[in-house]
Amino acid sequence: MFVPLFHRKVSMKAKYVLLMLAALCFSSSSALAQQQGEGGAGAAPPASVANTSSAGVGSPDATGVRKYLLGPGDALDLRVFNDPQFNGTYVINDEGTIEIPFIEKPIPAKCRYDREIKADIVKALTKYLVKPQISLHVSAMNSRPPAVVFGAVRAPSRVQMQRKAHLLDILAFAGGVTEGAGANIQIFHPEPLLCPEREEEDVAKPIASVAPIEATDIRYDLYSLADLKVGKPEANPIIRPGDIIIVPEASPIYITGAVRQPTGLYLRDGMSLKEAIAMVGGLQPTAKADAITIWRKKPGSVEPEKIVINFNDIRKEKAHDIPLQAYDIVDVKDNSRSLTNTLRGALMGGGVGGVTSAVSTLPFRVLY
Repeated sequence: MFVPLFHRKVSMKAKYVLLMLAALCFSSSSALAQQQGEGGAGAAPPASVANTSSAGVGSPDATGVRKYLLGPGDALDLRVFNDPQFNGTYVINDEGTIEIPFIEKPIPAKCRYDREIKADIVKALTKYLVKPQISLHVSAMNSRPPAVVFGAVRAPSRVQMQRKAHLLDILAFAGGVTEGAGANIQIFHPEPLLCPEREEEDVAKPIASVAPIEATDIRYDLYSLADLKVGKPEANPIIRPGDIIIVPEASPIYITGAVRQPTGLYLRDGMSLKEAIAMVGGLQPTAKADAITIWRKKPGSVEPEKIVINFNDIRKEKAHDIPLQAYDIVDVKDNSRSLTNTLRGALMGGGVGGVTSAVSTLPFRVLY
């Protein structure tokens, strides 16, 4: 007569053999699953922090998002343990709320943290469940436009910010400024603050603010790059989503004639004639130092202004040094020969084009 296995008498030795076989099968299946998992992971590339797609949609990484105020378009992933009817991804609507099935009133979500919304959902679910346990996290961030940084930086970019960031963070993210960066940084603010009442106060103070005159104008602030480099907090403002950061190229000046290395230089704050000549290696022995000519553009005039300087008096401190201006041409005459005005005419006749970059073609990055 057939006797079911669980009714049969099994010796201790047989039990031991069965336990060993079960352990062996479990270890083999675990190893196989691990190998398959490794093979599957190799087929799909890992997620990149720098998202270069043009969609402009950010998503948090596995570590989550720190202190992210939600807004319309953001998505929340809700999971209710042991009751999947509430599970789903809920997008914050234009009114700033989310609507969950069976919960009568929409839950406010705009300008709130996910932990605050979680508490409201738990409270609403107590009407249907006993001590509800839920998991809630931000699954997509679409409420804020990216910030843009371009100009004299090494990697012009659009930056999708998922945390608070300062100007120094964004410039570092863009590879830093180039050697040709100007003295000041322009920050435009085309987008209004999404949650002004919950924004922290910015201790940074611009050296100048340009208010809009026309309805189509955009306010912008100026910050000193030199102050930012030495770590002054007033030069390191908070960058908001949608801000446009422009690092202008420094204006050029040109040193030509009887100098060691005739070249063009970037004009720095307070650059003087003596400093500029030192930067090109100094004067040649045949230079006519008592009659150095500075050709300077005059506003509203095609003809440049001619300024003759006795550089010997400056070196002997009998005369004050001369501050240079943008697009100055310093022409050092050579006693041994006559210099032509070819270079001066070519330089004065043409402007220096700024660096332009189409925002839509900039690489897209996500700042976690």
